[in-house]
Amino acid sequence: MIDNPEKIASRTVAEWTFSTLKQYENPFIDVKVDVEFVRPDGAVLLMPAFYDGDQTWKVRFNPGRPGKWIYRVVSRPNNPDFDLSGHFEVGDQKTKGFLRSVPGKNWGFEYESGEPAFLLGDTVYNLFGADFCGLDVPAFLERRARQGFNLLRVRLPVSPFHPPAGYSAWQTRRTWPWGGSEQAPRFDQFNLEYFHTVDKVVAQAEQLGVGLEMIMEAYGFEFPFNSRNIFVPEWEELWLRYLIARYDAFNAVYFWTPMNEYEYYPNGDWHYKPVADLWAMRIARWIKEIAPHGHILSIHNGPVMPAFAKRFAADPQAIDTIMFQAWGTVGQEDSWLAGGIEEQIGGSFKDWGGTAVFAEYGYERNPEFELLVPGHIFCDEEHTRRGAWRGAFCALPVIHGFENSWGPWQILDRDQPGLVYLQHLRDFFTRIVPFNDLKPAPELISSAPAPVGFRPKILANSSRSTICVYLPVGGSVSLILPDGVDFQGQWFDPRTGELNPTGSHYSGKMTLTAPEGGKSHPWDWVLVLKA
Repeated sequence: MIDNPEKIASRTVAEWTFSTLKQYENPFIDVKVDVEFVRPDGAVLLMPAFYDGDQTWKVRFNPGRPGKWIYRVVSRPNNPDFDLSGHFEVGDQKTKGFLRSVPGKNWGFEYESGEPAFLLGDTVYNLFGADFCGLDVPAFLERRARQGFNLLRVRLPVSPFHPPAGYSAWQTRRTWPWGGSEQAPRFDQFNLEYFHTVDKVVAQAEQLGVGLEMIMEAYGFEFPFNSRNIFVPEWEELWLRYLIARYDAFNAVYFWTPMNEYEYYPNGDWHYKPVADLWAMRIARWIKEIAPHGHILSIHNGPVMPAFAKRFAADPQAIDTIMFQAWGTVGQEDSWLAGGIEEQIGGSFKDWGGTAVFAEYGYERNPEFELLVPGHIFCDEEHTRRGAWRGAFCALPVIHGFENSWGPWQILDRDQPGLVYLQHLRDFFTRIVPFNDLKPAPELISSAPAPVGFRPKILANSSRSTICVYLPVGGSVSLILPDGVDFQGQWFDPRTGELNPTGSHYSGKMTLTAPEGGKSHPWDWVLVLKA
């Protein structure tokens, strides 16, 4: 981050600092400070500034166009100390730029440069709080970046618990982000020590090239978000504006998500509610008006139905992306299968014109821990692996989570067994096949109907020169291959990441059988056919 620059490269976070001798009784609300940035083509972008202590305000901005930019500070009520203006030069720079939502292309996401984005994510809700409490977050971020993860789900307010009994043993100090306390909140103030920690973590993610889904209001069942008679719209607006002011300029912000499982709005009572949809659309539009960098606006669901096209029909462009959760089967006898995910995705996204990320399908259980969340009990590494492949074969990016790092425990220095399976998936779609040109192609399968969870899934590129089939329980698949094309086959093992030739060539209508394997559960396999 560059302070008070005279010249910077495009898509670089710059920061300007403004101070005053005037003593405000409450500087968070007694004055509103914005900065107008004028692009070289004359367009004006308004960026909110934020109070950072010691009678000092800051603005962070990330220009995207080369040339001469002009800025002017605006305060209301007017403070002559803030009657400032200036200019700076922006040089061109080859960079990926911000992540963008592109429905119908590249699995829905690409960078401003046009580079397709294969998103592989992890859920670390309390990352900021963990750093605030002294855990080694920098080492964790560096390891995730080395492992190929480029997206983390994080929450700006820390969750002190997870029902029914998931209290956070790692939390050694208060992480209340406002003034006052939970018992006597001051929503007109912000905990600057906590936000300085968030600054540090976001800056490291920026340096590592790791994106963040910035969840602004955590769960709706948590205080204060479940108490709308206390956390009134004025405090909500102040809170969201402050978050945007501090972090909207960062390239690392991939998504703004107003609430985790937004159907908890307005009172923490979780089920499908039309009023929650109205809130989501209203808040999404407001954020897009306030946040000038145009980051993707996402929403995270709880209930999977009704379909999102119906939920947001009144304003279909308000929400860019659905962070979709569907756990599939999680019972003692069928959790290994993670069955039903594709069917839920198909129903929930019928006629949806936006993009989606398969962002949650349970959290891999660590049996060393006390069972705090009963729903995780049978979510093992097989559930991790099969769930990820099911989501990817719907042409969706995948985010998973692990009990070690998801919430109550924060064991950040140890990985669980299923993590390596996600790395194999990433290698497959970025090294072996061109993910960005693959789309579901069910017309190429002629297999007989199969039970939910057992059905093969198929992807193919636009020229039909690459075809991939996921067999979640092995077995056979009958294909209708393009006439007159000779394909060479290979079997990819999702457990080991190994790719082995079948020793045969294929064309026309034929049935192929996966290698055998598995004692308690049949192994899953991926068939790769290349012309």
